[in-house]
Amino acid sequence: MISRFRKFAFTGFLASFAFAGIVDYAPVLAQSRGSATVDEIRVVGTQRIDPATVNSYMQLKPGDRYSASKVDESLKTLFNTGLFADVTLRREGNALVVQVVENPIINRIAFEGNRRITNEVLDTEVSLRPRVVYTRTKVQSDVRRLLDVYRRSGRFAATVEPKVIQLPENRVDLVFEIDEGGSTGVRGISFIGNSEFSDGDLRDVIQTRESSFYNFLATNDTYDPDRLSFDRELLRRFYLSEGHADFRVVSAIAELTDDREDFVITFTIDEGPLYTFGDLSVSIQLRGADEAALTENITSETGDIYDADEVESTVQSITDALGELGFAFVDVRPRVNRDRDALKIDVVYEVREGPRVFVERIDIGGNVRTLDTVIRREFTLAEGDAFNTAKLRRTRQRLQDLGFFSRVEVNNNPGSSSDRTVVRVDVEEKSTGELSIGAGFSSTAGALSDITIRERNLLGRGQDLRLSGTLATKQQQIDLSFTEPYFLSRELSAGFDVFYRTTDFGDRSSFQEDEAGFGLRGGYQLTPSLRHTARYTLSRDKIDNISTDASPAIQAQEGTFTTSSIGNEFFYDKRDSRFTPTDGHFVRYNIDLAGFGGTERFVKNELSSGIFRRLFGSAFIGSLDGSVGIINGLNVDVRVSERFFLGGNRLRGFETAGVGARDLSTGDALGGTKFYRASTEVEFPLGLPDEFDIRGSIFTDIGSVWGNDDPFTNIADDASLRGSVGIGLGWSSPAGPVRINLTRAYLKEDYDLTEFFAFNFGTRF
Repeated sequence: MISRFRKFAFTGFLASFAFAGIVDYAPVLAQSRGSATVDEIRVVGTQRIDPATVNSYMQLKPGDRYSASKVDESLKTLFNTGLFADVTLRREGNALVVQVVENPIINRIAFEGNRRITNEVLDTEVSLRPRVVYTRTKVQSDVRRLLDVYRRSGRFAATVEPKVIQLPENRVDLVFEIDEGGSTGVRGISFIGNSEFSDGDLRDVIQTRESSFYNFLATNDTYDPDRLSFDRELLRRFYLSEGHADFRVVSAIAELTDDREDFVITFTIDEGPLYTFGDLSVSIQLRGADEAALTENITSETGDIYDADEVESTVQSITDALGELGFAFVDVRPRVNRDRDALKIDVVYEVREGPRVFVERIDIGGNVRTLDTVIRREFTLAEGDAFNTAKLRRTRQRLQDLGFFSRVEVNNNPGSSSDRTVVRVDVEEKSTGELSIGAGFSSTAGALSDITIRERNLLGRGQDLRLSGTLATKQQQIDLSFTEPYFLSRELSAGFDVFYRTTDFGDRSSFQEDEAGFGLRGGYQLTPSLRHTARYTLSRDKIDNISTDASPAIQAQEGTFTTSSIGNEFFYDKRDSRFTPTDGHFVRYNIDLAGFGGTERFVKNELSSGIFRRLFGSAFIGSLDGSVGIINGLNVDVRVSERFFLGGNRLRGFETAGVGARDLSTGDALGGTKFYRASTEVEFPLGLPDEFDIRGSIFTDIGSVWGNDDPFTNIADDASLRGSVGIGLGWSSPAGPVRINLTRAYLKEDYDLTEFFAFNFGTRF
């Protein structure tokens, strides 16, 4: 009993002792479990940054109970500021010590090893700047940006290595060491799933080209992901224009070759079946519009192969027709009904009243030299006008016809309200200075050359200044002309011409002509397509140095003559381009009346016309042009200097003045008072890569000149038809356009002068 009591008492003593120990250790245990109070936050290691700034990012404040989770949050917040390279937090009693290592400040950023891309371009891509805090995250981001720049330029082998140079006061220089590597080309382009069109046909459709030795002037033979995306769209447009309405690009995969120097691109496509046009009609919901008249604007016919471009062309044609009739707010939408069983597509062009939208503002961008006023005056729309897509399209064509820009984009964007739109014009200027050098060869005249220096956009004002000269053994000529296209800020062009010419016609007509004079001219638009130009010319001609064995008709021309004439030109132009037309037509009529003073009195009429069309799709371009002329003396004979001559560029296959009246005893060309000529030409690709930009042509010219009134014998003068046929080669070389013609005259008279070879070369600056 006593022993059991003692055992119980001993056990109770131990329990009491243990309990007392736990009570005495409770503050220590509580502190170890995070329940203690933080009395102080001490910041250590700051140099530029105020400790108060560090405290502002802390999740714990003095007086808060210590919390491990809040310590972790504080640590993450401080790192996320990007101000510190390292941060540690530790306990020292009831104080929390924040030890920081500040990130350095960037003193300078440099690029080394870059030759293909300038420092200025690379500098715009990096986000870091001098006097900004350096962080490894931002550096890596900038490295990726720089690599993207090189990849966009086709250099996937490029590497960028950032180097940090330590400087005093915790500053660094950041150097991006660049190895640009070589251009990553396109070794091969293949297509899977095509049966209607060959791989070669489809390669001509897309913009990307396979790398070849002859592509040294091109850049589209390097791999570009953005260009590859555009190629998918080009393939889609091509197949839609060829009747494959269900076409889709399944995939476009670019694989890097084993040597990592080139890519191999594979397009997997699904052509789908071939569709034809079914029923075509116009549905009008506009009061006062004639449905039958608008139906005539449908450019396709039932049974034709379906062509999405034709549908778009019809939409534009109907919109233009309604715009000409005064319907400013129209919405033309094609409703397509696809019959997959019959493989036909019915199209209903729904015409309804569109939203009433007005032009709020016109913005212009991309012009560096050309003044805004030069671009604005070509607009057929003004701020505040009703928006009209037909006028917007005409504006784009007018800007292209200036010849100042290599690219013109005209778009409309939403304005400040639903009934307002902002018209945006973006242009890319091209060289408007021009140095042209022409050369030719004939069996009698030998080598000929001429030089023209011209600036078509003088000082960015749209003014045209031209100085030309002919340098040859037989001819010296200087012409100076100036044109202000918007005289007095109106759609009225005004200009002047000053000229001096000395021409030795000894080989063809046995005399020399000296001509000096000036002219004034002004022009304006009668309609958007019809222009009238009036001019006045005063010239002094001298015919001398006549050979002793010259034709009597030429000897009778010796002397000095003054011509004072007034001329008018009417020019109707519906071509799609003034410089390289592929569609449309033009008509030009000139009449000159001399006799307002001076010694010469005559009336001269000349009519010319031409038409251009795309043939066999879009690769072939056909043209037909011709002209006729007649000059009548008013109670006086027409001088030889005013008569018509044919040959050279006006009748290929014959020398200049090689056709027409001629003294058979001397061989002198005498010219005529009447002429006609016509030319038919088809221009076509030669199957060479597009980068060469070389095209061939076949042509035939016909014409004649007659009507010599000289009262002398032994003069051959008849209106018999002359004709020639030839082939040509045109190359838009990097130095300028080159043209070579090989021509054979198959209809000629014995006294005509022919030539087989003609060459022309020009360059632009």
